[in-house]
Amino acid sequence: MFELVNNFPSSLILPKNFKVKRVSSYDVTGGNVDCWQIKAGETKVIADIDGPGIISHIWFTIASPDKYYLRKILLKVYWDNEENPSICSPVGDFFGLGHAVPYTYQCAVFSTSCNDDGKPGMGVAMNCWLPMPFLKNARLEIVNEQEEDIRSFYFYIDYQKYNSLPGDVLYLHARWRRENPCDGWTGPGSIVGSPEWELRHQGPEGKNLSDEGNYLILEAEGRGHYIGVNMSIDHLHKGWWGEGDDMIFIDRDGERTWPPDLHGTGSEDYLCHAWGMQKVAHMYSGEPWCEIKEGNEHHYWGKVCVYRYHIVDPIPFEKNIRVSIEHGHANDRSDDYCSVAYWYQNEPHKPFPPILPARLRLPNP
Repeated sequence: MFELVNNFPSSLILPKNFKVKRVSSYDVTGGNVDCWQIKAGETKVIADIDGPGIISHIWFTIASPDKYYLRKILLKVYWDNEENPSICSPVGDFFGLGHAVPYTYQCAVFSTSCNDDGKPGMGVAMNCWLPMPFLKNARLEIVNEQEEDIRSFYFYIDYQKYNSLPGDVLYLHARWRRENPCDGWTGPGSIVGSPEWELRHQGPEGKNLSDEGNYLILEAEGRGHYIGVNMSIDHLHKGWWGEGDDMIFIDRDGERTWPPDLHGTGSEDYLCHAWGMQKVAHMYSGEPWCEIKEGNEHHYWGKVCVYRYHIVDPIPFEKNIRVSIEHGHANDRSDDYCSVAYWYQNEPHKPFPPILPARLRLPNP
């Protein structure tokens, strides 16, 4: 019988009905070269596992001469021999490391550790504990879109082998996307509280009764539940990048009539913060890294990385879901937004649009 393993720690007292297995980059000769090299432009299958099973833990660390390797190297995951990947993301962003920046943080489902936080190109340990079930097969690929070889790719992929899993099990999905910049209506120099900002917010552009111009986090079809997002925001103009309301439409047929099923009150509020952002990494929400710290009491200048994971409060859908957030109040700001959305759903899923090429994934100077 299949046992749900998310009722920790009570489940530790019960016998387990799975065998633990691992795929890793260990040196099969018995030496200490415990890594793989991946050529420039090469797609490498690092694991091809027959099911039924559940991937319970992934650990990566990478040595590369390219300081933007965390954005140029892609992780793709295919479940049950499907044609389209269910996970497609730059490797750093999948683990919550935005802007190709390595740093140390911990939350409920990810952790990283780095000797030199904030320095692009440094090595960093990356861990994921999101359960990833599969019935027939799991195939994990690394795509090296650098112009140079990956010198050392180290990995563990720990999984649980079962005799059977429920036929209606849901599969993990994750998708990276970017808008650089978002199409804001005030443009550069619109400082919150300035005369220009106040004047515009007295007019019709200061109101938003649609999600059409929002930054799109997720649009999915099928049955499943949304479990959250990490966002990498580059504050391209002066002022405060927040105040954007989150909007979630669930199981809508045809047009998305107003209001959304879930409507928020501001970016920092959706991220479980208040009065700006604070540099913290909590279990389910946080801002683990910000570029500019000195004189920045609210920690929102420059580039920032934020997350909100709905692990204890997932948002289910039966037919479809659309998750978006305003970029500034009523979409007034034109900042650079990148995100990875995470959700579980049945297969087949709606194929993702092609991911941007490596040169368009790079952080702004």
